[in-house]
Amino acid sequence: MDLGSLFLILALLILVGLVISRPFYERKLFARPAAITPDDHEYSALMAERDRLLGALQELDFDYALGKIPEEDYPAQRAQLLQRGAEILRSLDRLQPDKVSEDAEARLEAAVAARRADAGTAVPGKHSEHARPRALAADASPDDDIEVLLANRRRARQAKAAGFCPQCGGPVQKSDRFCPRCGSKVG
Repeated sequence: MDLGSLFLILALLILVGLVISRPFYERKLFARPAAITPDDHEYSALMAERDRLLGALQELDFDYALGKIPEEDYPAQRAQLLQRGAEILRSLDRLQPDKVSEDAEARLEAAVAARRADAGTAVPGKHSEHARPRALAADASPDDDIEVLLANRRRARQAKAAGFCPQCGGPVQKSDRFCPRCGSKVG
């Protein structure tokens, strides 16, 4: 081994050693995190409770759409969850007075509608054509119209379905001669 190779190996070892030991010399890694105040803890707990209630409202709407909850129980349960959600939003507004204050129940409804749209809770089934009772249809929003259109489209697509491919098990429509997934001849 010649002298040039030894210097090159030594230079690489020093460079690797510096890169590996760099975190030990940086001060920001050893800096203490900011102290958590009781207000921060309360805010975090309220945000977690808000997320839990949004999930409960979404699940309640989904169960009602599937027909698991009777029509006479649904409005009372939904109103109770909305009331609790409004209380939590008011508490959050008290903790953050500098933010623009809106009606707490309207914000909760908007959050539920956004999560419903993200999750696609319009479920085709025996109650899908009237997912909400007529008493609640008075406060219909554009999201409800979109959900009705989606449910109608799903029903129309189900009418076209012919079954499944015998080769791969993928869904095929009545107009398909070949499976769109694997290409084998159907029917």
